[in-house]
Amino acid sequence: MVHHIGQQSSILGQYMAEIRAVGVQDDRLRFRHNLARIAEILAYEVSKKLPVSAREVQTPLGTAMVSQLIDQPVLLTILRAGLAMHEGLLRTFDHADSAYISAYRKHSSPADFEIEVEYMAAPALDNKIWLISDPMLATGSSMVAVYNALRSQGNPQQIHILSAIATPEALAFVQRHLPTNTQIWVAAIDEELTAQSYIVPGLGDAGDLAFGIKI
Repeated sequence: MVHHIGQQSSILGQYMAEIRAVGVQDDRLRFRHNLARIAEILAYEVSKKLPVSAREVQTPLGTAMVSQLIDQPVLLTILRAGLAMHEGLLRTFDHADSAYISAYRKHSSPADFEIEVEYMAAPALDNKIWLISDPMLATGSSMVAVYNALRSQGNPQQIHILSAIATPEALAFVQRHLPTNTQIWVAAIDEELTAQSYIVPGLGDAGDLAFGIKI
């Protein structure tokens, strides 16, 4: 299931405009901050779908029944572009465990590449709720490669993928290759994908804009 949160009217539109806009996005601190704020909004929407129970809380004047999460999710971030979104997820799910996994395009030509996964640091993942963040879902191949690597650590109870921008091609690819308990949360869906697998209009390279150009 795909949740296109950007279709709703909210402050999310301002944050998306700023990460896309040439000139504004050149401010690295603001770019990272906006990705974190986008992640907070997406995480809030995800939280509405997570299992909760009413629990008694002691206040200075009595007790109150408050709805709280039954299980904390695991926040899985794809290095390095996902780090800025991870900050926003941690602010929302501040009791959650974190996991980090690398995935990058290993090019054999300007247009041809394979996804390489080289590093993973994760807590126990079996029967956990996975929240996987990556700012851009261009082809979906990185997300599928990451999921296949994570499967060696266990089977998820639920999967929630959070991205700022996705393409229809990536959404279809991920839905074909991930289990039916997967939900995808995106702020925007851009229709065009270039031969080099860049999203148009997109915003450029999220990792480079957040952390500097790689060589």
